[in-house]
Amino acid sequence: MPHITVQMYPGRDEKIKKNLAEKLAEVASRELGREIEHFSVSIEDVPQDEWKEKVYDKVADPANKNVFVKPGYTM
Repeated sequence: MPHITVQMYPGRDEKIKKNLAEKLAEVASRELGREIEHFSVSIEDVPQDEWKEKVYDKVADPANKNVFVKPGYTM
């Protein structure tokens, strides 16, 4: 049962978040060849002043082999 987590700055409304979550689940369903009901998606708002510590430092770490698309920006 795959779960997708999205972390982003606050500010998007529930409609945008729901639309994004549904589209991510659809793409994952197609790519993994599983029915969409097997997928769940959560969205976590991370304040900008906490982004580096809570997200960037972890995903940009070269030793983190779980992140397949690294950020194209630096902090």
